[in-house]
Amino acid sequence: MIEIKDLTKTFNLNKQQRKKLGTRAGQIKAVDGINLTCRPGRIFSLLGPNGAGKTTTLRLIATILQPTSGSIRVAGHDTVKEGRAVRNKIGFLTGTTGLYDRLTPDELVTYFGRLNGMDATSLERRKRDLFHTLEIFSFSSKRIAELSTGMRQKVSIARTMIHDPEVVVFDEPTAGLDVITAEHIIDLIRQCKADGKTVIFSSHIMSEVDLLCDDLAIIHDGQILYNGEMSDFRSQMVNGSLTQEFIRIVNDAKTTTR
Repeated sequence: MIEIKDLTKTFNLNKQQRKKLGTRAGQIKAVDGINLTCRPGRIFSLLGPNGAGKTTTLRLIATILQPTSGSIRVAGHDTVKEGRAVRNKIGFLTGTTGLYDRLTPDELVTYFGRLNGMDATSLERRKRDLFHTLEIFSFSSKRIAELSTGMRQKVSIARTMIHDPEVVVFDEPTAGLDVITAEHIIDLIRQCKADGKTVIFSSHIMSEVDLLCDDLAIIHDGQILYNGEMSDFRSQMVNGSLTQEFIRIVNDAKTTTR
């Protein structure tokens, strides 16, 4: 489970950043007092336009960033006070995480399994299952530098999942991927749900959100505009599609804040 209470994250801005953002303020509040709960065996989708605070929130959950105020508990552990315990329980996939080009997928995933304290037998069994699910065996001995974008994303997912985490965070997991590779990832997300894991993901692909998620939150300017079950969201929709409804909610928020 992920429990977020009154979460705020403020960043200090240098002169160049202030100029780029068109502001004189010395700080920007990327996340502004949000409350969310993500439950085991359910898929939670965090939606928002670029710069809304999605990735910052996910990085806070993964202990990459620390909150300015508020709290996050992951699998019962506080992300600030018990960061190591949280990292043992969590898998975090982001497109900005680099891979070691000189290693093979087999070497890389083995390394991260050992880093997470897995014994040799469990590591090999888990790696075999992931490589089968993600169809990695055909290129498991190639250098990562030689792999395509889709292949590299599969390796990233195997690395994320190798220690069988209770909580999985996916930040734009299928961005830029071909349809077949994206489908493998969607299948894996479904399997995480079936295994009783807590899953939170962000995506700009509304068809994936519509297909996968049980719970939904929309974030804009660091604040939550909607938070509830997907079935309730559908029943309240004014427009005929999830994309149109998302745009309406965000545009209404922009109008209100002007």
